[in-house]
Amino acid sequence: MPYYRSVGEVPRKRHTQFRQPDGTLYAEELMGQEGFSSDSSLLYHRHLPTGILTAEEYTPPATTRVPNLPLKPRHLRTHKLDGTGGDAVLGRRPLLANDDVRIGYAVATEPSPLYRNAIGDECLYVEAGTMRLESTFGVLEAGAGDYVIVPTSVIFRIVPTGAEPLRLLTVEASGHIGPPRRYLSVRGQFLEHSPYCERDVRGPQGPLLVDDTDVEVYVRHRARGTGDGTAWTRYVYAHHPFDVVGWDGHLYPWAFSIHDFEPITGRVHQPPPVHQTFEGPNFVICSFVPRKVDYHPQAVPVPYNHHNVDSDEMMFYTGGNYEARRGSGIEQGSISLHPAGFTHGPQPGAVERSLGAEFFDELAVMVDTFRPLELCEAAAECEDPGYAWTWARPAGR
Repeated sequence: MPYYRSVGEVPRKRHTQFRQPDGTLYAEELMGQEGFSSDSSLLYHRHLPTGILTAEEYTPPATTRVPNLPLKPRHLRTHKLDGTGGDAVLGRRPLLANDDVRIGYAVATEPSPLYRNAIGDECLYVEAGTMRLESTFGVLEAGAGDYVIVPTSVIFRIVPTGAEPLRLLTVEASGHIGPPRRYLSVRGQFLEHSPYCERDVRGPQGPLLVDDTDVEVYVRHRARGTGDGTAWTRYVYAHHPFDVVGWDGHLYPWAFSIHDFEPITGRVHQPPPVHQTFEGPNFVICSFVPRKVDYHPQAVPVPYNHHNVDSDEMMFYTGGNYEARRGSGIEQGSISLHPAGFTHGPQPGAVERSLGAEFFDELAVMVDTFRPLELCEAAAECEDPGYAWTWARPAGR
């Protein structure tokens, strides 16, 4: 979706001779979605992007998924996973997953290896810390509150840049992630009723040129016959893939700050679709931000009890005070999972407390999926086992 950009050196006409200072041709690489029928970018490499020296199977730490049985709401305390990883790629801890999306958490203190996700796009939400996403498209800086969208098959690495650890919520899709189609014109421009627009979107600065040889790149890709239908291969490239002198197009990593999301409010409580920020294959991502709340004189500002019969709802609490969950044990970095088959709603006392409120100071990222989310090992490591009973047994009883 991102608008057209041109970075570095590109020839005036596409697919024409473009020569390096020594007279040799730059190597074109067209990255495009949906078989030449959707967004693409054209990159110009100093060396052949196809030049690999070795390829070997790589076995990452094993991850298993188990159904949410017995079916119940869950509360995961992600900060209990501190110290379990070193970088933001190989150190990710998958928490919840289905065949459409995998949601994880990373606490990174060191640069990741070069990585290519050939399964789908990634959405990285920065809970805390700062980072530099280095890719074949250049450098993209990000900090707390930023969403970073990395398109399928981009080679990148994540470099923490601050004194504190980098904390990331990771959302890995089985396809593409982009703004909701209802906010885009037929030509892809953000419409006037969209809660964010092109001015809020940041692309890579570049080009980023690295001279190196015999460079390892980890690739996660599709493979039949494996547990989750994916496998990993570790390539050694003859030359560093960060050798792009210029590129142009609509396909590249981009960032958007949750703090630039303009909330849509009303006289009475607005449903979650007004918070939608991105859509992916069989899931959506929403942003709950500080906002003026309902202004009907008899309004009830917190959500009503609701049962999304087709969806599992995952909420990541990343700032402020989420009014509807007060008293449940939810804290900074918490994740709640409210599955289809369970009616969920505000904690006891939340409705009464909210009456007359004019403003909510809350920050949260929600992922609604249209297939059930299963639990990974790390979820068991950080689960609060008492959460499911907090509606019947309020805090203090």
